[in-house]
Amino acid sequence: DAAAAALFTACKIEDTLKKSRDILCAAHNLKLAASEQLTPDDPLFENHAKVIIGVERLMLEASAFDFRNRYPQRLLIKAARVYGVAKDTVGKTAYNMSLDLYRTFAPLKQTTPTMAIACVQLAGRLLDHPVAELEAGKDYEKWKTTPQETMETLLDLLDLYTHHRALTIVGQDHTLEKFISIRIALNQEASAQRLARFARSDRKEAPTNGATSNGVKEKKDLKALTSPRDTASPKDIKSPQPMGLTSVTGTPVQGKPSLKDGTIRFMLDSERARDEKHTVAEFFKMDEEEYEVEVENDRRRV
Repeated sequence: DAAAAALFTACKIEDTLKKSRDILCAAHNLKLAASEQLTPDDPLFENHAKVIIGVERLMLEASAFDFRNRYPQRLLIKAARVYGVAKDTVGKTAYNMSLDLYRTFAPLKQTTPTMAIACVQLAGRLLDHPVAELEAGKDYEKWKTTPQETMETLLDLLDLYTHHRALTIVGQDHTLEKFISIRIALNQEASAQRLARFARSDRKEAPTNGATSNGVKEKKDLKALTSPRDTASPKDIKSPQPMGLTSVTGTPVQGKPSLKDGTIRFMLDSERARDEKHTVAEFFKMDEEEYEVEVENDRRRV
C-alpha cells in the first residue's frame, strides 16, 4: 500500500497523472500470466483504491505539502562535466549510484550538492579514476558542502553496497572486496581528519511554504508563553468543546471520533517532537485554587 501510494503521489507531483486503479492494476498484473491479467476498472481494485488515496493524504501531510523536489542527478551531470570524467564509465556509474542512494537515508540528511559530489567521488575511486580536486578536498566550499557531510554520504553508500549489494544497480557489477577496500581507505582518512561517522548540522533549515520544516516553529522561551487562561478572569474561562465530526452546516455529528477529526503529523526528529509536546503541555495544565469564604447566617425570629 505504501509503495503504491508513494508512486501515486509522485505521479501527481511530476505532472504525470495516473489513476490509483491504474497503479494497482499494474502491480497486480506483474504477478500473473498474460491470460489472467485484469483491467483497471475491475471491481477488485475499488476498495484498495480508496485505501491508496487515504495513504496519499498522510504522505502529503507528512511532507508539509512541500512539492519542491531536489534531484542530485542534474547537478551530478554538471559536476561530471566540470571535472572532465569519462561519460560512459565514471559518469554512468555515478548516475547509477545516485539512484542507489535512495535506498539509504542520505536524501533525508544531505543536500543536493553533497549527494552529487559523493557519487562522483565514489565512482572515481571504484573505477580507479579518482577526481584529484575532490580527493584533495579543495572544491567542497565551491559546491556548498563540507568534507564531513560528503564522508557520511560515502560511508552510507558503502554500507549499502557491503550489506545489500545484490539489491543495487552498481553493486552487482563489482566485487565485495573492492567495496571493502574503499571503505577501509575512507575510514583511515576519516580517522586522520577526525571526522565523525555521522555529521550534525547547526544550520537553520529553510522554511517550507511559509512554515518551518515539518511544521515546527523556532523554539521559544516557555516562561514567556501565555495562554488565554492567564489573561482572562476565572468567570470567562470555559471548558473546551470535545473534538468531533461536524456537518456542512456546522452542527456536530454524533459518533465516535476517528482519524478524520484532526490532522496526523509525522515527526522525523524525536527532539523536536519532545519540545513541541512540552510546549503544548503548558496550555493544558489545570491549576486549582481553594478559597474559604465565611457566610453569615441571618437568623430571623418567628
